[in-house]
Amino acid sequence: MKVILPLVFAFTLCAAHGDHDHEDQMPLEYVRFPFEPIYRGRNGEVTADAIFSGITTFAKLPWVQCLTRESNVPFDIAFIGAPFDTATSYRPGARFGPSGIRAGSRRLTLYGGYNVPLQVNPFQSGLRIVDCGDIPVTPYDNKYAIQQIEDGHKALLQREAFSPLGHDSITGEALVPLSLDGKNHPRVITLGGDHTIVLPLLRSINSVYGKISVIHFDSHLDTWKPAVFGGAPSDQAAINHGTYFYWASQEGLIKNGSSIHGAIRTTLSGPEDYENDDNSGFQRIEAREIDTIGTDGIIKKIRQTVGNNPVYLSIDIDSIDPAFAPATGTPETGGWSTRELRTILRGLEGMHIVSADIVEVAPAYDTNAELTTMAAADVLFEVLSVMAKTPLGKVAKSA
Repeated sequence: MKVILPLVFAFTLCAAHGDHDHEDQMPLEYVRFPFEPIYRGRNGEVTADAIFSGITTFAKLPWVQCLTRESNVPFDIAFIGAPFDTATSYRPGARFGPSGIRAGSRRLTLYGGYNVPLQVNPFQSGLRIVDCGDIPVTPYDNKYAIQQIEDGHKALLQREAFSPLGHDSITGEALVPLSLDGKNHPRVITLGGDHTIVLPLLRSINSVYGKISVIHFDSHLDTWKPAVFGGAPSDQAAINHGTYFYWASQEGLIKNGSSIHGAIRTTLSGPEDYENDDNSGFQRIEAREIDTIGTDGIIKKIRQTVGNNPVYLSIDIDSIDPAFAPATGTPETGGWSTRELRTILRGLEGMHIVSADIVEVAPAYDTNAELTTMAAADVLFEVLSVMAKTPLGKVAKSA
């Protein structure tokens, strides 16, 4: 009874204040957007946080209910889940990807979160970074689910960012936003979900940035014509995780010629698949090219293709070889290692990545060691670090 009474008393106190604003119910010394370990040693020094305790958000980030009661809270970068997998062609289960990736990310800040190769701690970069939870997605109606994902992403992307853009690090001149409306918008990192979610995400991106260049890491092209991939027995079946880029191209969402695939190694229905891929606006880097040009050559090809354009980054976990990331919907052997992909992502430093995603993580096929979900979280740590170092702005052209 001595143990239970304090808990009952605490609950009674909270209930007694039920008619007050929810911020009034926070514990003493609560900080709305903290990012430092809460545990201290005997002498007051900061020690490692208990990363296995508490609500599992991405990298222990503050949880903000961005789509509901806290829709007025501004941020610079938000993580959002899109638990959708009812348009996959092989192994389902990516609806559990968002929760799995969050679990795999728990240890990212165990020692503070400093990215040694990029020389930045994105969590202490001055940006407000939050986890917005998941977009509510129905598993019963793909058309409606795709609309839910687009609406949820837009609700975050179309806001204004919390932090100002600042000034160019070289010239000292004020930066102006890259968006069509001239506003400084936040960046959204989406946790999939199967790769179909990129079609509604690109529709959302288009509403702020117009046609966008795309960097796409995947073992598959995902530009297949519906008649080839799945046979398209209905209009809705024609939109799936192998055709979404075809539809994005048809809708004018992709900036042709400045978009590129990486880690491609799939079989094809025939050479005409590459012709269709060309028409969809993409250049290609085959996975096997890493043996001849290395990571430096791959980074060079990506940068030459995209240039200084605003770019959307989409990462299928199957770009990594299944030896390192087995838990995915359509695994293909002969892929890159986790280390190689992380190196390539770090090579994107300075590029204007407006938003990003990682998809096709299906935790049910993972090992007990959580290899795939940890790999996905580490990949996003590199993406987040690149974003933290590169503001989404440019120097205004002089009159």
